[in-house]
Amino acid sequence: MVPEFGHFALILALALAVLLSSVPLAGALTGRSALQGFARPLATGQFVFIAIAFMALTRAFLLDDFSVAYVANNSNSLLPWYYKFSAVWGGHEGSLLLWILVLSGWTLAVAIFSRRLPADLLAQVLSVMGMVSVGFLLFILLTSNPFERLLPNVPADGTDLNPLLQDVGLIIHPPMLYMGYVGFSVAFAFAIAALMRGRLDSAWARWTRPWTTVAWCFLSLGIALGSWWAYYELGWGGWWFWDPVENASFLPWLAGTALMHSLAVTEKRGVFKSWTVLLAILTFSLSLLGTFLVRSGVLTSVHAFASDPTRGQFILALLGITIVASLTLYGFRAPAVHTRVRYGALSREVFLLMNNVLLMAAMLVVLVGTLYPLVLDYLGGGTLSVGEPYFNLTFSPLAVAVALMLGAGVFSRWKRTDGGWLGRQLLWPAAVSLLIAVIVPLWLGGFEPWAFVGCFAASWVLVATVRDIWGKSASRHGRMHGLRRLTRSYYGMVFGHLGMAVVMAGATVVSNYGVERDVRMTPGDQVRIGDLTFRFESIGDREGPNYTAQQGVFEVREEGRLVTTLYPEKRIYNVQRSVMTEAGIDAGLFRDLFVALGEPVNGASAWAVRIQHKPLVRWLWLGAIFMALGGGLAISDKRYRLRRRERKETDRQNASGVGEPAAEGGPG
Repeated sequence: MVPEFGHFALILALALAVLLSSVPLAGALTGRSALQGFARPLATGQFVFIAIAFMALTRAFLLDDFSVAYVANNSNSLLPWYYKFSAVWGGHEGSLLLWILVLSGWTLAVAIFSRRLPADLLAQVLSVMGMVSVGFLLFILLTSNPFERLLPNVPADGTDLNPLLQDVGLIIHPPMLYMGYVGFSVAFAFAIAALMRGRLDSAWARWTRPWTTVAWCFLSLGIALGSWWAYYELGWGGWWFWDPVENASFLPWLAGTALMHSLAVTEKRGVFKSWTVLLAILTFSLSLLGTFLVRSGVLTSVHAFASDPTRGQFILALLGITIVASLTLYGFRAPAVHTRVRYGALSREVFLLMNNVLLMAAMLVVLVGTLYPLVLDYLGGGTLSVGEPYFNLTFSPLAVAVALMLGAGVFSRWKRTDGGWLGRQLLWPAAVSLLIAVIVPLWLGGFEPWAFVGCFAASWVLVATVRDIWGKSASRHGRMHGLRRLTRSYYGMVFGHLGMAVVMAGATVVSNYGVERDVRMTPGDQVRIGDLTFRFESIGDREGPNYTAQQGVFEVREEGRLVTTLYPEKRIYNVQRSVMTEAGIDAGLFRDLFVALGEPVNGASAWAVRIQHKPLVRWLWLGAIFMALGGGLAISDKRYRLRRRERKETDRQNASGVGEPAAEGGPG
């Protein structure tokens, strides 16, 4: 009866979502505070019933209830309990339920932590999020019921979780990714509510910015975790493959990065209002597009869920309704919030605008490369593969341009910046960056044009950021006093920019100076890469909880000294009889040593072996951690924790409709 109770809880959640999407909105439009007051209780009730449904499905997995079709198709009695838990979101139905749970969690968080908002604005924001919940609850109830029974033919055991997903990284990766995907619904809801109110002032940007930053942090970590998982689990040793489903998560990240920067300008200067709202709509629409790509069946990927066409059509209809309705509202209301403010050609506003333009160009490059083959195939134009050469040729120059613009922009000032002064500030960062870009490639093994460009861009961001810290920390009371005086928001920007520099450095070095060898080896053979010798010592059998494995032993020595011992495996999972590769990796801050077993050659006497030396590969994920840490510091800034007196003043201004005065001149 527990699965049926979970299904009933979803039906009740749908009823509450319908009320949430209509009752508070009616109260906001008619000015009836009693109806607006229903927003928080309805958001809480929706979350409670969705959480009950999720716990019911989790219980079915942990207790091996194979009468539930979804459990039977994605679990097995031999599966360790922690993989049974992660198997809850290992398939389409359960991952969709997790998506909805995260959405209801974000809705509840807005209801709890937005008590400073005007009541009518909060009612509109929660109503918009309730509308999104209605769409996805209808989707799961009509096409993707996770509680469907197999009665009376209950299987004795399950067909097991996909072996690719039986990994610790996949326990964390999907929830992180969904927290980012779904978190952008908050920025979307704030944008739609602001359009309905017809007022976009700096207070609106200040309310929206922390939620956007938190979602961006989660998405950054989710993408990094997916890259890390692909690196060590798939056995290829790559960290990014421009897989369409990888791109589906990268698209909203690019748009969300642009949105964060645009919100900063709107908050501080009251400009780019219409553009910021459009970015909020676009970012959430790209999150829905990613959901469509993963669940429509149009993609074949290790990341995608096999789905029937009706599911894809439902999400496509939801995506279409969201885009058409929001852009229609935008078309009618955006002119009312247009603002004209003056700023110079070298002002910070211009640098941030160019940053946005470049990020949107990069997003369009990835979007075209992802969707064009699908559209061409649908129209009967044949099959076309768009892979790494296209993305390297088109995306890489834009990424370098973003870095160059970022390094110059940190020295610019609001409104206007003197060109001569800016040039003097940039002179020695440019010289130091140029020196590093020449020395590092030569030190690593030879000059490569793209290595030079990538090292210069990464060094440019790093040195410019350090130079900016040095200048801003100057104080007559000493440098440490000056550092303590800087705000958390500023340090958040510093960590975010340093994270980007670290990612660019890691990507540049590992792409240009990583060494990969595919060789045939028998026990006793050895392969030399640089100063390192990889010796194949032996191979033997090992029993896992639900698999058997052949485990190799490789010793790595440098000039006779033992550096490490690696234990790559070839696993055969008992139920599905799937063969999986488990790489042996010696991880380090400056290099990884990577060994993966391929297929046996000549029976079992020899093996195909992939050996890799990957310099600075860990910097890719370290940079993502830095960026997420920067986002966390930014949202902890004191200006997001207004004093009671300031809150009263803000509420008074909102009640009287007082916004920032518009200045004349310049585009808004």
